[in-house]
Amino acid sequence: MSAAPAPAPMPAGLPYAMPSRLSQFYALTKPRVVQLIVFCAFIGMVLAVPGLPTGPQWAHMALACLGIWLVAGAAAAFNCLVEQGIDAKMKRTAWRPTAKGELSNTQTLAFSAALCLAGSVLLYVWINPLTMWLTFATFVGYAVVYTVILKPLTPQNIVIGGASGAMPPVLGWSSMTGDVGPEALILFLIIFLWTPPHFWALALYRVEDYRKSGLPMLPVTHGNEFTRLQVFLYTLILFAGCLMPFVYGMSSWIYLAAAVVLGVGFCAYGYALWRDYSDALARKTFRFSLIHLSALFAALLVDHYVF
Repeated sequence: MSAAPAPAPMPAGLPYAMPSRLSQFYALTKPRVVQLIVFCAFIGMVLAVPGLPTGPQWAHMALACLGIWLVAGAAAAFNCLVEQGIDAKMKRTAWRPTAKGELSNTQTLAFSAALCLAGSVLLYVWINPLTMWLTFATFVGYAVVYTVILKPLTPQNIVIGGASGAMPPVLGWSSMTGDVGPEALILFLIIFLWTPPHFWALALYRVEDYRKSGLPMLPVTHGNEFTRLQVFLYTLILFAGCLMPFVYGMSSWIYLAAAVVLGVGFCAYGYALWRDYSDALARKTFRFSLIHLSALFAALLVDHYVF
């Protein structure tokens, strides 16, 4: 019996051979970034509730997370729209649907507006007006103030613009309490101080991409050595900031131990990067910064339920 003929190769241009439109829109939301945003917001929600949340409180948290996810995704999509020309010049971002021309400006803007409207309505109606306005202000801060104004204007863009990125735990806290307490501001401070060493570690080994893009990132405007020093100094300041939850009394020794270990680790990476630079070490520092923030907030969560 003769073997069946091999199937003919699929033409490259067939619709099912290309990424689905849904996956292209989903990519605009920068899923990994938004997941970290929602995680930090969730930590703020949990810490705002004494003891174990009740069933209705869990449902409230789920709705708040969804609303924050929608608005954060809208801000990410708007960022892709504004920076499509810059993204096309950088290897790290050239794959984005806007940079590749797979989605038009009209489609991207409509998608961003729809997500922002849906998230804002959800937060206003089912959570509280304060959280909606704070979340919308965060959208404006990131999508307009940071992306349109600060990023192309000053090498301190990530420091000033980091305020919008530090808002998630404040949004989480306000969604459960209807106000912004000092505990939420301490969490804000931690992320605000974490952002520069995290982002500049990335910028160090992606400096040529940023140079081509024309953005005045710190390694481009002030050089590698100066940026490395700034990364190290910020890890020291961050270390002190991460002790604040224990000093203020919102956490116990469990969190303090985690904060010290993680802080020493980040400072060690910062010092090594300052003294003996390599792209590989900058990548490791960037990856550790993600572990640092995630583990730090996870420690806050564990500490909250143990004590």
